[in-house]
Amino acid sequence: MSDTSTFVHPAQALLGSQAGATQLPVCDHYSGVEARMRKSLALQAELTAEYGHCVFDVTLDCEDGAPVGQEREHAALVAALARDAAPGARVAARVHTVDHPAFAQDMAVIAGEAGHRLCHIMVPKVESVDDVLRAERALQAAGAGHLPLHVLIESPAAVHRAFDIAAHPRVQSLSFGLMDFVSAHGGAIPAAGMSAAGQFEHPLVVRAKLEIAAACHAHGKVPSHCVVTEFGDAAALEASARRAAHEFGFTRMWSIHPGQIRPILAAFAPGHDDIVLAARIISAAVHADWAPVSVEGVLHDRASYRYFWQVLARAHQTGRALPETAQAWFTSAGLPAV
Repeated sequence: MSDTSTFVHPAQALLGSQAGATQLPVCDHYSGVEARMRKSLALQAELTAEYGHCVFDVTLDCEDGAPVGQEREHAALVAALARDAAPGARVAARVHTVDHPAFAQDMAVIAGEAGHRLCHIMVPKVESVDDVLRAERALQAAGAGHLPLHVLIESPAAVHRAFDIAAHPRVQSLSFGLMDFVSAHGGAIPAAGMSAAGQFEHPLVVRAKLEIAAACHAHGKVPSHCVVTEFGDAAALEASARRAAHEFGFTRMWSIHPGQIRPILAAFAPGHDDIVLAARIISAAVHADWAPVSVEGVLHDRASYRYFWQVLARAHQTGRALPETAQAWFTSAGLPAV
């Protein structure tokens, strides 16, 4: 790199294409009971202090968390918890479905009172772009038109429309709702299709996973994998997370128990050797002003640079140690201006 060259941050130089356009923590932790919501936020703060940045989102749940008849009170609690979260916290809320009587109230209370502290709103059981538009209008009415939407794809019809849903600019991430998806088939998929292992074997479930991942990657959005309900089975969780990340193209996963968070971070993290190689290649690219370079006898250019930059970004997201040459790219001083 010549003395007269202007340094261009790797994120600015390489992420102009649709792939990898959105970066989110790889774990999204859900809780809906007050005590658990408070513990989740406390744990997020602890891990933020440990890793130096926020490594998982906390999504406060109304759909499954609000007692029947107390939806307004629960929404007010969620809004208060979000407002009072620690500085730098990443807090989201899952509201009721767009056709639920409490949906408009959820959006008005939570987005209206705490929209400035939320990182996104999760909308369950989205069936079409029309549902996204309805949620977007509710955000705007609440004065929170800046908030991204995350959506749950939970039916065969929604899977069919996944590419259209992912294309909407308000949508940041698509999550796969395994249990509802299997239930929507009227018994045609056996109960094993909802298990940690069986969900990777039944053709209809496999197809749904691949469609959702492909739709997200086509539009630069984040595909989020479903829960593992066998939260006491560490091996099942690890196997499911690794298959989702390495075979099915998911870059994020749900947690429903605090003990699942670190295993998800580990499963989605790149290996040490991959991190070292990525840092070496990106460092060489920076010094070559992004011209092609040869590393270990292999030619690399912007196409492979983009991949290896994403390896480093994933390492940072998951709290992995970075080589000294790469650390500066992820400090506040080294990040590109927004």
